[in-house]
Amino acid sequence: MVGWPQSLWLVRHGESQGNVANALARKQRALRLEVELNDAQIDLSSAGVEQAKALGGWIGAHPSDEQPTVALVSPYVRARETARIVLDEADLAGLPISYDERLRDREQGVLDRLTGAGFRDRYPEESQRQSYVGKFWYRPTGGESWADVVLRVRSVLLDLRLSLAGERVLVVSHDMTILAFRYVLESLTPDEALALSGRVQNCSVTKFEHEGRGLTLRAFSDTRALEMSRLAPVTARD
Repeated sequence: MVGWPQSLWLVRHGESQGNVANALARKQRALRLEVELNDAQIDLSSAGVEQAKALGGWIGAHPSDEQPTVALVSPYVRARETARIVLDEADLAGLPISYDERLRDREQGVLDRLTGAGFRDRYPEESQRQSYVGKFWYRPTGGESWADVVLRVRSVLLDLRLSLAGERVLVVSHDMTILAFRYVLESLTPDEALALSGRVQNCSVTKFEHEGRGLTLRAFSDTRALEMSRLAPVTARD
């Protein structure tokens, strides 16, 4: 059967060691993040673990007929850890899980681990090219543009319609991926999508529900689970 899922829970992973390193680098006005692991291997910080526990308890408190019935997860460690903790805390550990590389974070290529200042310092001509081409369309060498991530998400949504119609789908991924879902499902313009950059908080929920012929946005970057547990949400880039 072809159709839309009943609901789509888009969750950004909890605070990661990369988030912590990024915040420190920006505070120190450093050119580079002090992170040794590659992006796919970066795990959660202690605060990220607590955020995931809070979110799992919050989801578990929902009525059973509202809770997710299946999970799709980015294979990056920080997303996998978040999903595991959330499902355990929600008493949903038996939920079917698929790890999908299309849900991974945007690949930075040669810009990996560079701050904005580091980008401008090390690749001044590329910085100028980004300004000329536009942030949505700019693709760093070895990396991806926003538009590239959107193509991945369009493919995921097609699969959801073909195989998960009527399900309540939990997606645990990254801020850029979640914005790509909004871009596609709401037919946003590139400028409208870019205006949302930096607003997807760690362990927040962006929720769509089936209504009429498609999915309707019900919540964006909802951090009530963290606020109820008195945990501070974090908006730092992955």
